[in-house]
Amino acid sequence: MTAFLVVLVIILFGITVLQLGKILNMSKSAEKLGEGSEVASNKDNNVNGWLMLGFAIFTYLLLIVCFYKWWDVLLPQAASEHGSTIDTLMFVSMSLIFVVGFFTLWLLSYFAFKYRGNSTNRALFFADNDKLEFIWTIIPVIVLAGLIIYGLFTWTDIMNVDTEDDPMVVELYAYQFDWRARYSGKDNTLGDANVRLIEGVNQLGVDASDPNAQDDVVVNELHLPVGRKILFKIRSQDVLHSAYMPHFRAQMNCVPGMITQFAFTPTITTEEMRMDDEVVAKVRKINTLRREKSKDLAAKGEEALEPYEFDYLLLCNKICGSNHYNMQMKIVVESQEDYDAWLATQPNIATALKK
Repeated sequence: MTAFLVVLVIILFGITVLQLGKILNMSKSAEKLGEGSEVASNKDNNVNGWLMLGFAIFTYLLLIVCFYKWWDVLLPQAASEHGSTIDTLMFVSMSLIFVVGFFTLWLLSYFAFKYRGNSTNRALFFADNDKLEFIWTIIPVIVLAGLIIYGLFTWTDIMNVDTEDDPMVVELYAYQFDWRARYSGKDNTLGDANVRLIEGVNQLGVDASDPNAQDDVVVNELHLPVGRKILFKIRSQDVLHSAYMPHFRAQMNCVPGMITQFAFTPTITTEEMRMDDEVVAKVRKINTLRREKSKDLAAKGEEALEPYEFDYLLLCNKICGSNHYNMQMKIVVESQEDYDAWLATQPNIATALKK
């Protein structure tokens, strides 16, 4: 590998020297340029003009193919109260980018083709045009300002947690390479915690002497009651992580040494989402691919893949280390009754630390 890199560096160095030589040659005066001149001919200009037009056509064809083959890889409907707002903001932003990019690419390519160099033509030069400069400056300013203001208001509405909603407080704790969740118990108040207190079963460093910590519950599977606002307090033990829950359109950085937060209200239970037509189609497609893959694995004497079943997931959206890809935790959204029944089976901190 080292020898390959050395050879590659030598080749790249040679190319660099060659290109520098061409640049120096181009910098010579026109009188000194011979038959091997780097000045573009009419043929060169025609070729590059057609290439620009061909590039635009190729890009549009590639766009059509991508839409046709991968239109169904988007996330299903949002499973949180604020999710539709995020989706609308995303749709507006991407639509603007798509429309502007579509026409800008065509105009750039078409004019590069139409006005390609010709030795018999002379360019018409404008020193300045205040009207045109005003138009192409003020329109982007208005559009971008509107989009930014719309985004700021949307973000503010999402991040504004009203205490009158009495949100349920849950801590999300990130560490290489896993998650833990801590419920605040009946008092809905998380006990103090410090990484210096991490020892044995006390993986989150919860302060056992804090009265508010006695009824806290630590789990490795996140259960949420549907229709109840959840306020997540987010910590990291080691490096920068990012708590990402795509189906709820929620993401917040997990920063060592500080507590960040995000709140949302789940609106669709896991079972309801599994029956969604779009999700059913995705699961069917994934399992078809898994069955084909399992045939190849079986032929090699390896273990077949298990059938896929949809679940909400908490993922890490920061590249936090070698096992980052596997850092996830299952999320179950269920009725309040089912949630209460599940939580009742989980030992609290006081009980867990006595074992």
